[in-house]
Amino acid sequence: MTGDSEITGRIRNGDAAAFESLFRSSYVSLVRYGLTIIKDKDTAEEIVQDLFFRLWQERNKIRIESSLNGYLFRSVHNRCLHHIEHLRVVERHAEEALYTNNETAATPSELLIHKEMQSRIASVLEKLPERCGQIFCLSRFEGLKYSEIAERLAVSVKTVEANMGRALKEFRKEFSE
Repeated sequence: MTGDSEITGRIRNGDAAAFESLFRSSYVSLVRYGLTIIKDKDTAEEIVQDLFFRLWQERNKIRIESSLNGYLFRSVHNRCLHHIEHLRVVERHAEEALYTNNETAATPSELLIHKEMQSRIASVLEKLPERCGQIFCLSRFEGLKYSEIAERLAVSVKTVEANMGRALKEFRKEFSE
């Protein structure tokens, strides 16, 4: 673990060489792992690249309690699950839109507004932290109660409430225009 905490400390202090070394030694195995979950190489690569981008961007906040390798693999795992959930949400909205459009024979301007709304919702979901977005989707799109979400994710109801508050704040900010 000493090596892990040393590497983490060096990265936290802005040591680009330590960060690049970590990237080069971990990238291929993390992409392979992501590929086992999402079955799309380009997406797996994007997820790993985004992980490292955010790791560098937020290096001052790095607090890794377990092994660095474990942290990276867990992060890729969570990001892949978040991506899958995001795809399900987008697919569900597309199906809903198709059904709604067939039912109401929407005008082209209504279709454009609906498509823009879907895009803005997807954009906000992408910006949310993984757990926060997951909790929001479970609540709003699957209709689960806070207690059911807490049980499913093995977190407290307070954690669910806090994450929902954060998600709703982001949605309010996006749609207040």
